[in-house]
Amino acid sequence: MNWEVILWTCITLVVIMGVFGIIMSVISATNMKKRRENMKNLYEGLAIGNQVMFAGGIYGRVVGIEEETVNVEIAKGAIMKIDRFAIQAIVK
Repeated sequence: MNWEVILWTCITLVVIMGVFGIIMSVISATNMKKRRENMKNLYEGLAIGNQVMFAGGIYGRVVGIEEETVNVEIAKGAIMKIDRFAIQAIVK
């Protein structure tokens, strides 16, 4: 058995896996940055009267905004106080 060929094959595989890992981490970091920016814009654009969707799929209308919480009317007369980070999207 030629140990030199096996050694160089292993080194080549490690280098290829390292390059692949670096590429995947760069792509992941870019996607996380975009997601963070989108969520920041969502929370800054939140206003009274907006239709919103929670992370659980519940829809409602914003009737009050506090520093960390939002009052959302999910049905006529039914108002919930939720954490503002539970809002997934503003529905147009």
